[in-house]
Amino acid sequence: MSALQIVAIVVCLAVTVVAITLFVRTIRRSFFATFRLGQADPTRTNDKGARTVTLLREFLGHTRMSRLPVVAAAHWFTMISFGVLFFTLVNAFGQLADPEFALPLIGHFFLYEWVTDVFAVGGFIGILTLMSIRQYSHPRGMATPRRSRFFGSSFWQAYYVELTILGVTICIGILRALEWTMARQLGTGQDTPLHFPLTGWIGNAFTGLDTQTVRNLVVIIAAVKILISFAWMITISLVPTMGVAWHRFLAFFNIFFKRHATGRTSLGALQPIVVDGVPLDFENLEELDEDAALGVGKVEDFTWKGLLDFTTCTECGRCQSQCPAWNTDKPLSPKLLMMTLRDHAHAKAPYLLAAEADRDSLPERTKSLVGLPLIGATGYAADAPGTAYNPHGPDAVIDEDVLWSCTTCGACVEQCPVDIEHVDHILDMRRYQNLVESAFPNELNGLFKNMENKGNPWGMGARARLDWAKDLPFEVKVLGQDVESANEVDYLFWVGCAGAYEDRAKKTTRAVAELLDLAGVSFAVLGEGETCNGDSARRAGNEFLFQMLAQQNVETLNEAGATTIVVTCAHCFNTLKNEYPQLGGTYEVVHHTQLLNRLVRDKKLVPVARPADTPTKSTVRDAASTSATVTYHDPCYLGRHTGVYTPPRELIGSLPGVELREMPRHGEKSFCCGAGGARMWMEEKLGTRINMNRTEEALATGADRIAIGCPFCRVMLSDGLTALQAQGAREEVEVVDIAQMLLAAVRRGEPEPVPEPTPVA
Repeated sequence: MSALQIVAIVVCLAVTVVAITLFVRTIRRSFFATFRLGQADPTRTNDKGARTVTLLREFLGHTRMSRLPVVAAAHWFTMISFGVLFFTLVNAFGQLADPEFALPLIGHFFLYEWVTDVFAVGGFIGILTLMSIRQYSHPRGMATPRRSRFFGSSFWQAYYVELTILGVTICIGILRALEWTMARQLGTGQDTPLHFPLTGWIGNAFTGLDTQTVRNLVVIIAAVKILISFAWMITISLVPTMGVAWHRFLAFFNIFFKRHATGRTSLGALQPIVVDGVPLDFENLEELDEDAALGVGKVEDFTWKGLLDFTTCTECGRCQSQCPAWNTDKPLSPKLLMMTLRDHAHAKAPYLLAAEADRDSLPERTKSLVGLPLIGATGYAADAPGTAYNPHGPDAVIDEDVLWSCTTCGACVEQCPVDIEHVDHILDMRRYQNLVESAFPNELNGLFKNMENKGNPWGMGARARLDWAKDLPFEVKVLGQDVESANEVDYLFWVGCAGAYEDRAKKTTRAVAELLDLAGVSFAVLGEGETCNGDSARRAGNEFLFQMLAQQNVETLNEAGATTIVVTCAHCFNTLKNEYPQLGGTYEVVHHTQLLNRLVRDKKLVPVARPADTPTKSTVRDAASTSATVTYHDPCYLGRHTGVYTPPRELIGSLPGVELREMPRHGEKSFCCGAGGARMWMEEKLGTRINMNRTEEALATGADRIAIGCPFCRVMLSDGLTALQAQGAREEVEVVDIAQMLLAAVRRGEPEPVPEPTPVA
């Protein structure tokens, strides 16, 4: 054994021992210990079989990465190569002692060598692709740096990880080429494409060297590969908050423990307040420990899964690039929020983990975090990264404007490749601010009072709930008056507060009622017995008010015998369908676009083409709904939260002569209207208006109509359209519900009314 080999073995083994020791210590002290500080969450370990299938599907299929196909393909090769090429690291240790070393049994097996070559080259090309994408999308190359999804990410960490992978794949390629050269020089007969399909050609660069030189090069390159690999392990062990590196280990656990074992995105129903791992029983609040946290007021109030979420963040910025708040220059970036909570959790953990007697010996910086509020006024600068997120600042960790900028649209959760549940964490912090600190935007005071006292956000009387039905050519049945039980009709029509009180939404309510009547579908409404579903209160953090309203509604619905319910509001749809089961109210809930689409397919409603000339009042009830070009806005709580994308589009497609023009951001990538998360009731004082951003995108399609399926969206887009038309936008464009468009098309098929004969004098 040469001196070179001895030095290489000693150095590599020493570095390896240090790296593994630090790695194990970091996992035990920085991860396991820190995660145990979080609150219990027993819901994350059920149905392990389904969770394993979900993990394998997302890992091997890269299903969460597929929104960016090029990135997905490059990342897939880079990720898989990390595991497959581990064997080359083991082989490198053997090559330090014997340059001709090969792993027993599989070392010269041609299929193994093919896999090694494919993933060495694939990993090399993959990481170069990812590095190029990062540079192409770098904030420094953009007129507006905030528009880069990498804005605010830690670049030195990303560069270090990328260069490490690049260095390792280069070393593997060179080692394989040197092995090919030795095989040729020694005459083993393995210097063929069967054993070196993609790397053998590189060996031509070394054929002029003598065998001993080639052997020495094998030792040197093997040592470099080992040192690069374990230097990386030492670095990430010393920086446990290095999400861009640690996610390759933690992502497996974060995916496995996601909310739904089946893999469904963690949206829809908001999780109940949990105390000691058990959902809070609001009927026994007096038994609650006075120290129990209602929501999250300190980082240790998050569940262990929340702490795992923060640490898993890879800083890719997909969430940030889709966030409506960030895209309209507000301080909220889901990515920066997760990074800040991660940094704060790991910075505060030493104090929380230390024994009482040992805490005085901790650094002052660590001790100062104990009394630091999680939410407060930090005095951020909206154009500078990190200033709205202040993990070690004097005032608070996160600025209050960050918390209240969220529309809960769910774009961040939908985009996250490692299944971080941003919305749940934001709303848990809102709950604490609302229920414990009473610190929430002033506009919400009126909302809460109206919902509590009047049962609707507008503060209008219950008697006005049936005003929308006046002058309809048929009777609208009311439960408790015209019918005794919901079983006597096909559907209970949940009108909702907007559908009953808001003038624009009333048109949708009337259109749906008329269509159901035309189709021969019987329905009844609750009338004055209906109250607000509670969505806005819950998304604003007022869980008490939500529970009061929801329990009242569930009791009413159960007493009425409701089983099938149709709604026109996306927020009502999500609440009744996904959240009321938490309170004992399980129903079959359909959105009106789903039901109407079914009725059209069953030929119970038949849309008719527009006449060539201008429609007359006798053939078209709403002439504005007869446009030839339409763009459809996906409501967040209909699309991302409940997965309804196809029925509204099929319904539009069933209208003869109507062309659907999709906006660039549609479907899963749809941009929020700005009304969700109780933002409907709050002034938009920061940045630009979300609804204006979305309306401009709709107008850019050139469509004559903007079709919607939610009254909140209608209000926001109508207001945006009015503002833009005042600035010179096309006057003929209107915002209409799909139900109105369908009614206009169906009415065209009705026979002309026969005039009564003129009486003879």
